[in-house]
Amino acid sequence: MAREIRGDIQGLRAVAVAVVICAHAGVTALPGGFVGVDVFFVISGYLISGLLFREVLVTGGVSIGQFWARRARRILPAATVVSVVTVVASLLIMGLLDAREVVVDAIWASAFAANIHFAQEGVYYFAQDTGPSPMQHYWSLAVEEQFYLVWPVLLFGIILLTRLLTGRNPRRLPRGAVLVVLLAVVVASLAWSIHQTVAAPTTAYFSTLTRAWELGIGALVALIPASAVARLHSRYLQLMAFVGAVVVVGSCVVITSATPFPGIAAALPVGGTALLLIAGHGGARTLVGELLSTEPFRVIGDWSYSLYLWHWPVLVLPEYALGRGLNAFESGLAVLVTLTLSAYSYQYVEMPFRNGGPAHRLPRRRALVLYPASAVLVLGVGGLAWLWTGAQADTDGDNPPITIAGSAKPGAVHVDTVALVRASVNAARERQAIPSKTDPSILELRESVADVGECDYEQNVRKLCQVGEENGDKTVVLIGDSHARAWIPAFDRINEAGNWKAYYLVKPQCTAAHIPIASAQSDDTVFTDCSDFQDWVIEQVEDLNPDLVVVASSPPVNGVFDGDKRVTSVDDTIPLLRAGYDELFRELDAAADEVVLLRDVPKSPEDPATCLTTGDPSLGDCMFEPDERSQILGNVAVDSANVSGARVVDPTPWLCYQGECPIVIGGTLSYRDTDHITTEYAANLWATLGRALRMIPTNGVAAPADPDDAVAGGSTD
Repeated sequence: MAREIRGDIQGLRAVAVAVVICAHAGVTALPGGFVGVDVFFVISGYLISGLLFREVLVTGGVSIGQFWARRARRILPAATVVSVVTVVASLLIMGLLDAREVVVDAIWASAFAANIHFAQEGVYYFAQDTGPSPMQHYWSLAVEEQFYLVWPVLLFGIILLTRLLTGRNPRRLPRGAVLVVLLAVVVASLAWSIHQTVAAPTTAYFSTLTRAWELGIGALVALIPASAVARLHSRYLQLMAFVGAVVVVGSCVVITSATPFPGIAAALPVGGTALLLIAGHGGARTLVGELLSTEPFRVIGDWSYSLYLWHWPVLVLPEYALGRGLNAFESGLAVLVTLTLSAYSYQYVEMPFRNGGPAHRLPRRRALVLYPASAVLVLGVGGLAWLWTGAQADTDGDNPPITIAGSAKPGAVHVDTVALVRASVNAARERQAIPSKTDPSILELRESVADVGECDYEQNVRKLCQVGEENGDKTVVLIGDSHARAWIPAFDRINEAGNWKAYYLVKPQCTAAHIPIASAQSDDTVFTDCSDFQDWVIEQVEDLNPDLVVVASSPPVNGVFDGDKRVTSVDDTIPLLRAGYDELFRELDAAADEVVLLRDVPKSPEDPATCLTTGDPSLGDCMFEPDERSQILGNVAVDSANVSGARVVDPTPWLCYQGECPIVIGGTLSYRDTDHITTEYAANLWATLGRALRMIPTNGVAAPADPDDAVAGGSTD
């Protein structure tokens, strides 16, 4: 069954991994280098299917156990080593919360379900400036492994069913039946890919269902009889190889992160790869094939798997360590490190399990033990890492929360919110220790996200969900982005105390101003889902005719559009953003009795969670001064509200004092990341916010929650 891999295929692997690394290293000439992954998918579909088809012709069947055992020896050793090293390196480089997330990612990767995990998390592959996981590239291994799991079983079923129906030669490959099934899979998967790339682009990128057609194309090429290709004239094969090479390389140039992908755009690298594979399928020698078969290409092709595994963490982890992106020299150095690690990994990890001692000791199905062994090793290292991070964040100390004179009890938050913020700032200036007990706990900080129930408009839901008091006297509508969502815990308490029924029309990343904004998933693409949602929100407000509309929104993250041009500079953004807010407030004023702008919260230049979990920080180490750009663009909304006659409520005094913002206020963590307040602190502010919005009486308000819970703003004046 052993068969030497074609030299041109090894060279094609070298090209695929090279363009992937170049794209991730920031080589601007190859913005679409990530399509190298699609090239790998087609190659995998071709090689694996060819192996299975030959097994049917030689043995008359498919040994699924032996097939999986061969895949285990090929994939698991290197993948496991890189996973373990990445987890350990993350513990040394990252803050505790980020390192814990890497542990979770590694566990998903060990189960070859990383693509499912990252799709569920809403991770966008191209958003490197948001701090990608060093395990994120394992999504493509998950897709391939899921293919390896299903395809041989499906082929076995096709063969068995065909023989039962026809009684034909047991060593004959039923090409017709296989062709029909493959075509059905390719057509269905491609159609779904095109649909999902528009409807749910993040899920589409990671999904096996949207990528199956790429592997299926490779399988279709392998199904072509080599003799049929060999009969083609050499000039046609030369042309086929040349066109395929041009298309593959060209797709790396014309496709960018702004291109909806995979969808129909993936047909370029997939089609080009298929042409290259067909050109050499009959054993013909083409000029392109000869070039790809040269020694440098073959060596890099041999290393391609290790190169792919190592390059991503080697590029990503230094960015965490430096707190910024890598410059050209640093990226080049990272590539050299990747080459070195890959050479050793290929020689001392990959090859021994493929052809060396471990391979001889794990023949045939015994190699299946590598699957549980790999999972146990990763789980063991991940478990130890989890325990270690938990021990590092242990809050068994006796560092007290910040209090001021007149607090109801030790550790309680004083009724005067502004005074407590001032006391917290002074404590930070004195570099006092972070309280041993915080709410939420530091390790739970990332989970401090408000629940929106069934009406999760991030998923393009289009229905109303009434919350608050079912028979409330008055109606409030909260609109905006994730910053509005962060205030929901406060509104939940306000609604109960003031007898309001409420609707939370909030969509993450969707700035409230009526202006086309750039999608967080693609800088050069208009976030059309946001524009559609904004129109729908206005329709709902008009139908509801609420007593109060509260607007809470952050400035656009990736810029706004002036026609077809994306604008990112502050000076160019201001007039466009002002016009968008003017339109918003004009439409709301006509549809609601009262409109209030809840000014955006100050933004931290750095993630406070990283500060809190790195080294041994004091309160002063994590206090921040508000980001200037965010402040300037926040003023645009305020100016527009003032002109329109909308009232403005500024929460800055509840978060900052004299231009400095503490991360711990009393005993509560105020921010979960750079620009979202925690649900716990939002809940603490319910009475302060309720009075500022005039949604509850200014005196004699009973707390709607547990009376033992002290809250900022207090239950009474």
